[in-house]
Amino acid sequence: MLPTSLLRRGSPLSGPQHQLALLNSLILPQGNFAETLGQPLTPARLEIFQINIGKLCNMTCRHCHVDSAPDRLVENMDRATVDLCLEALDQTTAHTVDITGGAPEMNPNFRYLVDQCVQRGKQVIDRCNLTILLAPHYEDLPEWFAARGVEVVCSLPHYQERETDSQRGDGTYNKSITALQRLNSAGYGQGDPQRRLTLMANPTGTGLSGSQACMEKEWQAALLNNYGVTFDRLIALNNMPISRHLEWLAQAGHLQQYMELLVNRFNPATVSGLMCRNTLSISWDGRVFDCDFNQMLDLETQGQGAEGLHLRDFNPRLLADRQIRTDRHCFGCTAGSGSSCGGAIK
Repeated sequence: MLPTSLLRRGSPLSGPQHQLALLNSLILPQGNFAETLGQPLTPARLEIFQINIGKLCNMTCRHCHVDSAPDRLVENMDRATVDLCLEALDQTTAHTVDITGGAPEMNPNFRYLVDQCVQRGKQVIDRCNLTILLAPHYEDLPEWFAARGVEVVCSLPHYQERETDSQRGDGTYNKSITALQRLNSAGYGQGDPQRRLTLMANPTGTGLSGSQACMEKEWQAALLNNYGVTFDRLIALNNMPISRHLEWLAQAGHLQQYMELLVNRFNPATVSGLMCRNTLSISWDGRVFDCDFNQMLDLETQGQGAEGLHLRDFNPRLLADRQIRTDRHCFGCTAGSGSSCGGAIK
């Protein structure tokens, strides 16, 4: 793991505008995403209400597009904003609430939010880094999740130790395996739809994610044979050229090459399934975004006129008529098999 966040280190890349300026300074073939798309990107029916409950995390991973870390103490959703989320959720057609962070479990309002969503009959997803399940005050979470039917989506870059630790820090892999075993003991990963365990894999280098179906079989065989660990499905994501992964690409001299790869592998078949079309992303302070990646680049969902939207002014009808904001980072979601919070698109 890195020692601290970009923000704590005073890196210029802690600022979204600097990140966008760096991406747009590159000379690329078909470098304008909107022109490559050829038509405005508009929303479909809203299915997923995603809440980024804060940037506080017990880890500081090299690839993190959120720049989450133990030092991100300020950017955490308070109870009043959680209640605004619930009021907005009640006005939508969303069937799923996807709770992410940071380590979302570290927010003091996390359990309240989960319980409120479960009471509303929503499918709840917790985006878990696994290691948090071994930390003091969080060891009961596998059983707590199981009692509520929460789907646990866990980050595990690779089924081998070296690749995972290179991205997430020494010792992370072994802790992750222990956490997965605890989830198995709580009934997760056994084919029960009320205790679904999903692994989320992303490349450890500068390539795109491989075949999701093939990776799933490979991960399942390796983890079962080596550790007796089972899980229900695997989703594969491309790494986004945002925040700390952007810093690593630039420092290692790979940024131009990586962006050319994303542009050259643009796949128009992924566009209809982009997560920004069926998802809304809510930030810790209640602002509304088209997706989690736009959120990290401060590209707010546009209301009428140029102003961004906040949950205080939540209006599903206006949101359904909006045009989704895009920029060069969007090539990350449309390259190869595509990439979304639900995994590969095509």
